[in-house]
Amino acid sequence: MGGRRPSPVVARIVRMTKRLSIFPLTGAVLFPGMQLPLHIFEPRYRALVSDALIRDRQIGMIQPQRPVEGAPLYRVGCVGRIGEVQALDDGRYNLILEGVARFRMVRELAVTTAFRQIEADIYAENSDETLSHAQRGGFEREARAFAHNQGYSVDWESVRRLDDRTLINGVSQIAPFDPASKQALLEAETLAERCELLVQLMQFYGRRNGDADIVTLQ
Repeated sequence: MGGRRPSPVVARIVRMTKRLSIFPLTGAVLFPGMQLPLHIFEPRYRALVSDALIRDRQIGMIQPQRPVEGAPLYRVGCVGRIGEVQALDDGRYNLILEGVARFRMVRELAVTTAFRQIEADIYAENSDETLSHAQRGGFEREARAFAHNQGYSVDWESVRRLDDRTLINGVSQIAPFDPASKQALLEAETLAERCELLVQLMQFYGRRNGDADIVTLQ
């Protein structure tokens, strides 16, 4: 029989345990294979970037559970590798983080650096995961309806040319959902599970609250 099949569901494999310097930022969620532009201006995070540049160029992006100083962290984040970087004269940085792999925090470390550090298990991401034709088609139909309802202009021809992983992770990263929803997408174990959750979120957020233009989970 023809047609592609979804990749089998397998247990997430830990590639290594690693010490990570982290950038905890509410609403900034990085997915494997995606890019995240950042403007670094706080002294502690300028120090973090400087340190990463002389080491392995890697930073752990992770959300705090509350947008307050020193808040507990969610357990899952994504390792980002510094790609393009512009060092400004006043010490600030403009950079592009490239998503490498998700991680699960084991523990936060007691450190003397201005930035926080953790010990984390790094997952071995399966870059060959695919969706079934039904899953891909259902997602694209829901995405079209969501974009229409929200007034977004989308180049659907370009969307159709994207591979499943790039499409699902890309939409997960840029979709206008609240931080908790983005976190749930990041924590989805498989591409198919992330796709299913995305469809549910688009259906939820696509319901307008009366005549209001802004859709929220409140």
